[in-house]
Amino acid sequence: MKIHEYQGKELLRKFGMPTPRGIACFSVDEAVAAAEKLGGPVWVVKAQIHAGGRGKGGGVKVAKSIAEVRARASEILGMQLVTHQTGPEGQKVRRLLVEDGADIKKEYYVAALTDRSTQRVALMASSEGGMDIEEVAHATPEKILKEFVDPAAGLTDAQAERLARGIGVPEASLKQAKEVLGQLYTCYMDTDASLAEINPMILEGNGNIKALDAKFNFDANALFRHPEIVAYRDLDEEDPAEIEASKFDLAYIQLDGNIGCLVNGAGLAMATMDTIKLFGGEPANFLDVGGGATAQKVTEAFKIMIKTPGLKAILVNIFGGIMRCDTIAEGVITACRAVNLGVPLVVRMKGTNEDLGKQMLADSGLPIIAADTMAEAAQKVVAAAK
Repeated sequence: MKIHEYQGKELLRKFGMPTPRGIACFSVDEAVAAAEKLGGPVWVVKAQIHAGGRGKGGGVKVAKSIAEVRARASEILGMQLVTHQTGPEGQKVRRLLVEDGADIKKEYYVAALTDRSTQRVALMASSEGGMDIEEVAHATPEKILKEFVDPAAGLTDAQAERLARGIGVPEASLKQAKEVLGQLYTCYMDTDASLAEINPMILEGNGNIKALDAKFNFDANALFRHPEIVAYRDLDEEDPAEIEASKFDLAYIQLDGNIGCLVNGAGLAMATMDTIKLFGGEPANFLDVGGGATAQKVTEAFKIMIKTPGLKAILVNIFGGIMRCDTIAEGVITACRAVNLGVPLVVRMKGTNEDLGKQMLADSGLPIIAADTMAEAAQKVVAAAK
């Protein structure tokens, strides 16, 4: 789950981190009122979407008068903001953040994220913060420093100091920079985040350290512990198909291909998508119905898949362990009749009640293409899609 910048800054402030004063707005008039409440002489009007690169895309503008605030807010609110993270279709801007301008002397990058290779938390920092951090990571990775934090011990003072000194924080600001790094780490851990990023963290002309931006991703499996974070969820920023799938406890991610996939088990789902690509096809989605799927869940999964633009075929790949093949067969038959399926359907089933499931499909009278192996199933669905 992702949240907006202004929500991320609310979280950071709860952990003591300094941020600019700002007000979230949903209309141009609210943006003007926010600027008047904050006072001048300089404001920043920021688009609020769940994607980076907003500045380069024209979604962050400086205003030096109330009239300019109104003009900038009118330009940004409602625009289809295209960044390197939104894709070519962009994302509609429905929210703004109006905040105080900042006296930026230097920009840094800091982030906390889970490092699976070391099974620790990686605290990262760079002296090259700002809009081009991706280019820095690609071209000069040595400029991104890392400290791997043992969760049992927490971030040590020595680690925080190495990072702060390593990115060139002046001596007079070193103490506050170390405090901010500690606050970021604590915020990351206490909120069950999978990413907590500040880009940029700035050094102001007076020597103060401040978080000028905030980006958070949260572990969805831990959200039951954080109703206050769940309340931040913005459904307008999420794929409608993924929202619908979540209502039925389906793990669904929309992709760009034209072959729908319905699989039980995340590992098998990944392998199925890889096999489709191996034989020249493109998966339209990741869909794991889980080990205990019912016929109803399978039906709902079909309803979601057939709404995919450009869908040409569907592959159902089931391993019957906990899941019984006859249950899947019942769901497939019910779904095909309920949605009046109009694209080719390939089904491969192995495991518990396999023969019964195959017989149910054969007796259904539906034009289902049967397959025995993953390779055969993938080849048949790719051919059907073409």
